[in-house]
Amino acid sequence: MMVPAALLLLGALAAVVAPRLLARADWPDREPVVALWVWQCVVAAVLLCCALSMTLSAAAAWVVVRGHVFGPAPHSVVDAYALSSGSPWAATTAVALACGGAWTAAMLVTEVVRARARRRQSRDELLLRAPLLPGEEPGADRLVVLEGVRPDAWWLPGAAPQLVVTTGALRRLKGRQLDAVLAHEQGHARARHDWLLHCSGALANGFPQVPVFAAFRDEMHRLVELSADDMASRRFGRLTIALALVELNEDRGVFGPCPTPQAHVPQRVHRLLTPPDRLTAARRLRLTAAAALVPVIPLLVTFVPGLRALS
Repeated sequence: MMVPAALLLLGALAAVVAPRLLARADWPDREPVVALWVWQCVVAAVLLCCALSMTLSAAAAWVVVRGHVFGPAPHSVVDAYALSSGSPWAATTAVALACGGAWTAAMLVTEVVRARARRRQSRDELLLRAPLLPGEEPGADRLVVLEGVRPDAWWLPGAAPQLVVTTGALRRLKGRQLDAVLAHEQGHARARHDWLLHCSGALANGFPQVPVFAAFRDEMHRLVELSADDMASRRFGRLTIALALVELNEDRGVFGPCPTPQAHVPQRVHRLLTPPDRLTAARRLRLTAAAALVPVIPLLVTFVPGLRALS
């Protein structure tokens, strides 16, 4: 029963240490795509620790489960995990972790269902404000213009994704700024950022007492915007997307002294107006490889006792 306990300790350590290290680092804002990958690897490692600990705890508690987990493995492999000695906490740990896994899946399904309901409601409202002309197919146009004084633009995902822009935004956006906004929103769609937001939201809402999941959700919301900014700036320039952000948000008070829900917009504008200070390709590769190894550690902890028994 030492391996399931070690896995839980490893998961707790990763959940506590990794967010603090990432918060102190100065490179996530410079390399948001790499930071997104690192966060996903950390959370995957935490979830993997819980799943593997649940499996071994269930194998220790119930002989039937042990037979399915180890199958035709030699007795020396089973003895290496000391499962036959049992533990009064094995069944409790397995059931608790299984309930946590089921709750996570339920929260993810709930998050996806709510997102689809919001998307359906948005499309219905869009049809009311911009009805189809005779002979026009729904979703035929990727760009939809709505009458509205307030400058706004948003991406409506789905089978036929569309960029919705108000006439107020068209009056504000000049030159290639509208193309930059379109490239920004298309960057979200191509990278499937909506699924990252669904998963992080499900974990944070399902386990609000776990700080790593709340930090994961907050960082996903921030980093996906930085990543989409970079995608658009590569085609249209950093100044163009920065000016587009200013034009779309100037009347919302986001650049004033009082905090607003869009308080991240001034930070994004400042980042775009600052000369890019990217990491070297070699360092990006090292960070990516190191992050990919994080989920491997729980697998090593799990399989090393059995491999030693076979050697």
